[in-house]
Amino acid sequence: MAETPLPADPSQAAEKVRSFPRTPGVYLMKDEAGRVIYVGKAKNLRARAGSYFLKAAAEDPRTAKLVLEIRDIDYLDAESEVDALLMEARLIKDILPKYNRDLRDGKSFPYLEIFTHEDFPRVRCTREPRGRGTKLYGPFANSRGLRGAIQVLQKTFRFRTCPLEIDETDPRWRWFRPCLLASIDQCSAPCNLRISKEEYRKMIHRLQRFLEGGRRKLLTEMREEMAVAARELRFEEAGRLRDEITMLESLDQRGSLATHAQPEVFPIDPKRGLAGLQKVLHLQKRPRTIEGVDIAHIAGTDTVAAVVQFIDGLPFKPGYRRLRIRGVEGPDDTASIHEAVFRRFQHILREGETPPDILLIDGGRGQLNAALAALRDATEQAGGGMQCPLVISLAKREELVFIPGADDPLRLSRHSYALRLLQYVRDEAHRFAQHYHHLLRKRSQLGE
Repeated sequence: MAETPLPADPSQAAEKVRSFPRTPGVYLMKDEAGRVIYVGKAKNLRARAGSYFLKAAAEDPRTAKLVLEIRDIDYLDAESEVDALLMEARLIKDILPKYNRDLRDGKSFPYLEIFTHEDFPRVRCTREPRGRGTKLYGPFANSRGLRGAIQVLQKTFRFRTCPLEIDETDPRWRWFRPCLLASIDQCSAPCNLRISKEEYRKMIHRLQRFLEGGRRKLLTEMREEMAVAARELRFEEAGRLRDEITMLESLDQRGSLATHAQPEVFPIDPKRGLAGLQKVLHLQKRPRTIEGVDIAHIAGTDTVAAVVQFIDGLPFKPGYRRLRIRGVEGPDDTASIHEAVFRRFQHILREGETPPDILLIDGGRGQLNAALAALRDATEQAGGGMQCPLVISLAKREELVFIPGADDPLRLSRHSYALRLLQYVRDEAHRFAQHYHHLLRKRSQLGE
């Protein structure tokens, strides 16, 4: 028998849920003051979020208090259940909603790390990866599955997991006694120099290709072996292969390093980041305020801009601004940047606010020029008198920094404190813009 829905909520939160998609995502429940009080993930957003507005939720001791405080609800799309899980964890750590008990600690999701700088690269599962000299995959949502998958992969690629610092040029390693993994043929025993550096690296490269999408062949072979073992009534072997296949398939349950960054794992030092920016940008004094601008849209519809503000290298949420782009038709990022920057500095001039020391634009040379033109237009319209900030842009992929008047972009070390701070500002602007875009798209679909 179907459960009886609760009476209509004053904010019509229950009605809003009926318009949610049946796709993975994260839902955010808010109280009457607009504060997020609970964040949850869902394989089916409409079904999961809607369950809170049924009579059973109001009677369940675990959710009764939460249900009484819900006055509004929003959602964010996710590409998969794994993305939803990682997004949920990030939002809970950032917002600390009152009704979320789990995921509030500093515990992070693990990575698979390959020490590519070593003569014989080792592989490990870790929550504390090194900043340099390694290749990272993850973060992985299933830590147990990742550890099991590493054991299965070791049988095929025979890589080492020990922390030994092996030097191929030191002949004393020939007398080293390998561990049990070499005896059961799960390690090629580079610690005993039983394999050359070149051959070992070939195996590591094959492992990397497997992790980067080439796992179909191995899984097909393992499924065929499992079927043969089952036909021959070797059920114990068939069960072992089934479990190993499940572990390898769990490698798909991972996010990307760029999208699902974990500040707990890769901490950003604000002071060093600001000092680094002063040095690489040749500023007379250390910058204190940075604003970041980003644009979000889908095929040129519901275009929005987000402005985030950082003070002393840390996010200052009261300084965040959201703008709906109205004077641009179609997917024109440069024109949208021009409108966003123009309107932002119109507001600064009108309200007598202090402009930021650095204005960071997400994009390349074209977006930078659009921002500079908008800044000139806003200043001329106001009759001058404003101390203009340094405007720079940060392009994705190669992470190049474009500076006005410089012929070539600035290429910073990927481990530099300055670049990591710029990436933090850029990524926060992107996140804020995407959130606003999702809200607008939902409203347009609802006809609000």
